[in-house]
Amino acid sequence: MRVVVAGTFGPLHDGHRKLLATALECGDEGVVVGLTSDAFARGKRDRPVPDFTERRARLVDELGTLDEWDRTVTVREIDDEFDFAATDPTLDAVVVSTESDDDLADLNGRRREHGLDPLVGVVVPVVRGEDGERISSTRVVRGEVDEHGRRAGGSDS
Repeated sequence: MRVVVAGTFGPLHDGHRKLLATALECGDEGVVVGLTSDAFARGKRDRPVPDFTERRARLVDELGTLDEWDRTVTVREIDDEFDFAATDPTLDAVVVSTESDDDLADLNGRRREHGLDPLVGVVVPVVRGEDGERISSTRVVRGEVDEHGRRAGGSDS
Protein backbone atom coordinates (compact mmCIF):
# COMPACT_ATOMS: atom_id res chain seq x y z
CA MET A 1 0.00 0.00 0.00
CA ARG A 2 1.23 3.53 -0.80
CA VAL A 3 0.27 5.76 2.11
CA VAL A 4 0.00 9.50 2.66
CA VAL A 5 0.09 11.39 5.96
CA ALA A 6 0.16 15.15 6.31
CA GLY A 7 0.65 17.89 8.84
CA THR A 8 2.63 20.89 10.00
CA PHE A 9 4.84 18.77 12.28
CA GLY A 10 6.23 21.69 14.18
CA PRO A 11 7.13 21.22 16.84
CA LEU A 12 7.10 17.44 16.56
CA HIS A 13 5.55 15.50 19.43
CA ASP A 14 4.50 11.95 20.30
CA GLY A 15 1.13 12.32 18.55
CA HIS A 16 2.98 13.06 15.31
CA ARG A 17 5.31 10.14 15.94
CA LYS A 18 2.32 7.80 16.25
CA LEU A 19 0.90 9.03 12.91
CA LEU A 20 4.27 8.75 11.17
CA ALA A 21 5.05 5.31 12.61
CA THR A 22 1.63 4.05 11.51
CA ALA A 23 2.18 5.40 7.99
CA LEU A 24 5.60 3.74 7.85
CA GLU A 25 4.23 0.43 9.10
CA CYS A 26 1.37 0.41 6.55
CA GLY A 27 3.30 1.90 3.64
CA ASP A 28 4.98 -1.18 2.21
CA GLU A 29 4.84 0.44 -1.26
CA GLY A 30 6.00 3.83 -0.01
CA VAL A 31 5.05 6.74 2.20
CA VAL A 32 4.38 10.30 1.10
CA VAL A 33 4.41 12.94 3.82
CA GLY A 34 2.65 16.20 3.04
CA LEU A 35 4.33 19.00 4.98
CA THR A 36 2.48 22.31 5.15
CA SER A 37 4.13 25.31 3.51
CA ASP A 38 4.98 28.25 5.72
CA ALA A 39 2.07 30.30 4.34
CA PHE A 40 -0.45 27.49 4.87
CA ALA A 41 0.86 26.58 8.33
CA ARG A 42 1.01 30.14 9.62
CA GLY A 43 -2.26 31.18 8.04
CA LYS A 44 -4.16 28.67 10.17
CA ARG A 45 -2.46 29.33 13.52
CA ASP A 46 -1.96 32.13 15.99
CA ARG A 47 1.19 30.56 17.42
CA PRO A 48 4.76 30.55 16.16
CA VAL A 49 5.53 27.84 13.60
CA PRO A 50 9.13 26.91 12.74
CA ASP A 51 10.24 27.58 9.15
CA PHE A 52 9.51 24.92 6.54
CA THR A 53 13.21 24.03 6.12
CA GLU A 54 13.60 23.51 9.87
CA ARG A 55 10.41 21.44 10.10
CA ARG A 56 11.42 19.38 7.06
CA ALA A 57 14.89 18.63 8.47
CA ARG A 58 13.45 17.57 11.83
CA LEU A 59 10.76 15.50 10.09
CA VAL A 60 13.29 13.67 7.91
CA ASP A 61 15.43 12.91 10.98
CA GLU A 62 12.39 11.63 12.86
CA LEU A 63 11.27 9.46 9.94
CA GLY A 64 14.75 7.91 9.83
CA THR A 65 14.52 7.10 13.53
CA LEU A 66 11.00 5.63 13.28
CA ASP A 67 11.46 3.63 10.06
CA GLU A 68 12.03 0.01 11.08
CA TRP A 69 10.87 -1.20 7.67
CA ASP A 70 13.27 0.68 5.36
CA ARG A 71 10.39 2.35 3.50
CA THR A 72 10.72 4.67 0.55
CA VAL A 73 9.64 8.05 1.93
CA THR A 74 8.98 11.28 0.06
CA VAL A 75 8.26 14.62 1.72
CA ARG A 76 6.16 17.01 -0.36
CA GLU A 77 5.21 20.60 0.44
CA ILE A 78 1.46 21.21 0.58
CA ASP A 79 -0.41 24.49 0.21
CA ASP A 80 -3.91 23.41 1.19
CA GLU A 81 -5.74 20.78 3.19
CA PHE A 82 -5.95 18.10 0.48
CA ASP A 83 -3.37 19.22 -2.09
CA PHE A 84 -1.89 16.27 -4.03
CA ALA A 85 -3.81 13.66 -2.01
CA ALA A 86 -6.92 14.60 -4.00
CA THR A 87 -5.26 14.05 -7.37
CA ASP A 88 -2.47 11.47 -6.97
CA PRO A 89 -3.63 8.16 -8.48
CA THR A 90 -0.73 6.24 -6.91
CA LEU A 91 -2.01 6.63 -3.35
CA ASP A 92 -3.96 3.86 -1.63
CA ALA A 93 -4.47 5.04 1.95
CA VAL A 94 -4.28 8.05 4.22
CA VAL A 95 -3.29 8.02 7.89
CA VAL A 96 -5.36 10.42 10.00
CA SER A 97 -5.98 11.00 13.69
CA THR A 98 -9.40 10.58 15.26
CA GLU A 99 -9.57 14.40 15.20
CA SER A 100 -9.28 14.65 11.43
CA ASP A 101 -10.98 11.48 10.25
CA ASP A 102 -14.10 13.51 9.32
CA ASP A 103 -12.01 15.13 6.55
CA LEU A 104 -11.63 11.73 4.88
CA ALA A 105 -15.09 11.92 3.28
CA ASP A 106 -14.26 15.34 1.80
CA LEU A 107 -10.92 14.11 0.51
CA ASN A 108 -12.49 11.06 -1.10
CA GLY A 109 -15.21 13.23 -2.62
CA ARG A 110 -12.51 15.29 -4.31
CA ARG A 111 -10.77 12.13 -5.50
CA ARG A 112 -14.05 10.91 -7.04
CA GLU A 113 -14.37 14.27 -8.84
CA HIS A 114 -10.97 13.49 -10.41
CA GLY A 115 -12.05 9.97 -11.36
CA LEU A 116 -9.90 8.35 -8.68
CA ASP A 117 -10.60 5.58 -6.23
CA PRO A 118 -11.16 6.63 -2.61
CA LEU A 119 -8.33 6.29 -0.12
CA VAL A 120 -8.56 3.78 2.70
CA GLY A 121 -8.55 5.64 6.00
CA VAL A 122 -6.17 4.41 8.66
CA VAL A 123 -7.37 6.13 11.83
CA VAL A 124 -4.93 6.57 14.70
CA PRO A 125 -6.17 7.53 18.18
CA VAL A 126 -4.86 10.81 19.55
CA VAL A 127 -1.97 10.54 22.00
CA ARG A 128 -2.67 11.96 25.42
CA GLY A 129 -0.26 13.51 27.86
CA GLU A 130 0.11 12.66 31.50
CA ASP A 131 -2.67 15.18 32.26
CA GLY A 132 -5.09 13.15 30.11
CA GLU A 133 -5.37 15.87 27.47
CA ARG A 134 -4.36 15.50 23.83
CA ILE A 135 -0.73 16.33 23.06
CA SER A 136 -0.56 19.11 20.46
CA SER A 137 2.06 21.41 19.05
CA THR A 138 0.09 24.35 20.43
CA ARG A 139 0.27 22.92 23.95
CA VAL A 140 4.00 22.29 23.52
CA VAL A 141 4.60 25.86 22.29
CA ARG A 142 2.57 27.24 25.20
CA GLY A 143 4.73 25.27 27.61
CA GLU A 144 1.83 23.22 29.00
CA VAL A 145 3.53 19.92 28.14
CA ASP A 146 6.73 18.76 26.50
CA GLU A 147 6.84 16.78 23.25
CA HIS A 148 6.15 13.57 25.18
CA GLY A 149 3.13 14.96 27.02
CA ARG A 150 4.85 15.45 30.35
CA ARG A 151 3.68 18.45 32.32
CA ALA A 152 5.92 21.45 32.14
CA GLY A 153 8.17 21.54 35.19
CA GLY A 154 7.27 17.92 35.99
CA SER A 155 9.66 15.09 36.64
CA ASP A 156 11.07 12.76 34.00
CA SER A 157 9.80 9.66 35.75
